[in-house]
Amino acid sequence: MLQEIGSHAMDIYDYLLSGLDPRMTMYPLMQSPVSMSAILLCYLFFVLYLGPRTMANRKPLQLKEAMITYNFALVALSIFIVYEFLMSGWLSTYTWRCDPVDTSDSPEALRMVRVAWLFWFSKIIELMDTIFFVLRKKDGQITFLHIFHHSFMPWTWWWGVAYAPGGMGSFHAMINCSVHIVMYFYYGLSAAGPRFQKFLWWKKYMTAIQLVQFVLVSLHATQYYFMDSCDYQFPVVIHLIWVYGTFFFILFSNFWIQAYVKGKRLPKQDLKRSLNGSNVRAKGKHNENGTSNGVGHVISNKSDSSQNENGSSLLSKMKKA
Repeated sequence: MLQEIGSHAMDIYDYLLSGLDPRMTMYPLMQSPVSMSAILLCYLFFVLYLGPRTMANRKPLQLKEAMITYNFALVALSIFIVYEFLMSGWLSTYTWRCDPVDTSDSPEALRMVRVAWLFWFSKIIELMDTIFFVLRKKDGQITFLHIFHHSFMPWTWWWGVAYAPGGMGSFHAMINCSVHIVMYFYYGLSAAGPRFQKFLWWKKYMTAIQLVQFVLVSLHATQYYFMDSCDYQFPVVIHLIWVYGTFFFILFSNFWIQAYVKGKRLPKQDLKRSLNGSNVRAKGKHNENGTSNGVGHVISNKSDSSQNENGSSLLSKMKKA
C-alpha cells in the first residue's frame, strides 16, 4: 500500500518536473523544487524556533550598518529587475493584455527568462528581512502575514517562473518589484537613524501603495476572464495570481484598518494630535509615572532605527525607571 502511494507520488513528481521550461533549469536552484523547499524549511525553523530560543537571553544585536547596506542593495536590485522586465517585453512587444510566454531562444526571450529567475531569487534574499527581526528581537514584526508572505509565496513563485518565465503572468512580478523600490528605500532611511525621521512622514502610505499593487495585479489578471480567446499557455498561473492578489488585498486591508484606522500604528505626530486632548487632561498624573496608554503608544511607535541605536526600546527604559 505504502509502496503504491510512493510510486504514484514519484510519478506525479516526475510529471511535474517534465513540464519545467528547459531554459530555466540552467539557473541555480531551478533543477528541482527540493533545494528551494529545504531553504524555506530552514528559514521557518530558524525564525519560529531556533532564532527566538538563541536570542532569548541575549541583547538585541546592533545591525545598523548591515541593515542600511541590505535595504539599499535591494533598492538597486529591484530597480534593475523592473528595468529588465520592461526591456524584455513590457515596453517592446507586450500588449499588456493577453501576452503568451515566448518559448523561443531569441535574445529578448532569454532576457525575460533571466529576469524571471532573478525576481524569484530576490525573494530568497528577502528572507533576511525576518532574520534581521529575529536578531534584533523585533518579535512584534514577525506576524502571520509576514511569515506567510516570505515563505509560501517564494515556494509558489518558484513553480511560476519554472513553468512560465514571462508572458502576462510576469506583470505581477514587475509591479511587485516596483513597490519594493519604494518599500526598501523607506526601510533604508529608517535604519539610517533619527536624523532621517523627518523624511519618513509617508510611513502609513506604504500599506496604501501595497494595496494599490494588489488591485493592479488582480485587475490585470481579471481581464483574462473577459477575453474571447487568449493563447497564454498557463491559465493556472493567472488563476493563482488573481487569488493571491485578492487574498493579500484582504489581509493588507485588515492590517491598514487595525494599524491606522483604529490607531494601533499611527505615525508619532498623528497619534500625538489625536491623543492631545486626553493627554492634557491627564497630564499631571500620567507624567509622574510615565506609563499612560497615550505616552506608551507614542513611544512604541517610534522608529525601529532609534530603538536599534539605543539597544532597547524607550518604553522598556521607562518601565525600568
